Amino acid sequence: MFNGKTDLLTAENSAIILIDHQPQMLFGVQSADRQTIINNTVGLAKTAKVFNAPIILTTVAAESFSGPLHPHIQEVFPDHKPIDRTSMNSWEDENFVAAVKQTGRKKLIMAALWTEVCLAFPTISALKEGYEVYIVTDASGGTTTEAHNTSIQRMIQAGAIPVTWLSVLLEYQRDWARQETYEPVLEIAKQHSGAYGTGIVYAQTMFGGHGG
Repeated sequence: MFNGKTDLLTAENSAIILIDHQPQMLFGVQSADRQTIINNTVGLAKTAKVFNAPIILTTVAAESFSGPLHPHIQEVFPDHKPIDRTSMNSWEDENFVAAVKQTGRKKLIMAALWTEVCLAFPTISALKEGYEVYIVTDASGGTTTEAHNTSIQRMIQAGAIPVTWLSVLLEYQRDWARQETYEPVLEIAKQHSGAYGTGIVYAQTMFGGHGG
């Protein structure tokens, strides 16, 4: 039976939400390399910018405890002030929920620190409200590998769909003949996608490789 979850993600049907990528939260992450998580999150932020997809940035207790949004993420949207909250569950903050509703999108692509709290809680709340939630597993991190993996399973059982940041980038691009975003997408991949990005540099340098 057809439902909206079978639709591929586009910049026109989804919004990207980055939650609590802050120093104090990052200190507690043990489920993956911290710099890799930030790298992936910056790649996801750049994806939103290149495709002009709605993005919501939010922090918790930025001035009193957790610190500011990671500067590499903020640099992508220098004029975008994150929504600061006191609640662990973003969905319990009225300004956050208002920002989500303002996007007009029912597909929410979400990444957060920590997976077991700041991603799981709003994901479950948003699903209950009828949103489709795509959890970016490699732009999120938990206090332990078990905490991260268990929370991913909990969210999947609740109806969330797991994705990775690079899959979002390439799902938005979809066709290498889409010239208006072709070069920016390759640039994001070269900067943030590791071996794949290195392969792009090699192909372009040695063979003039061009996917479009």
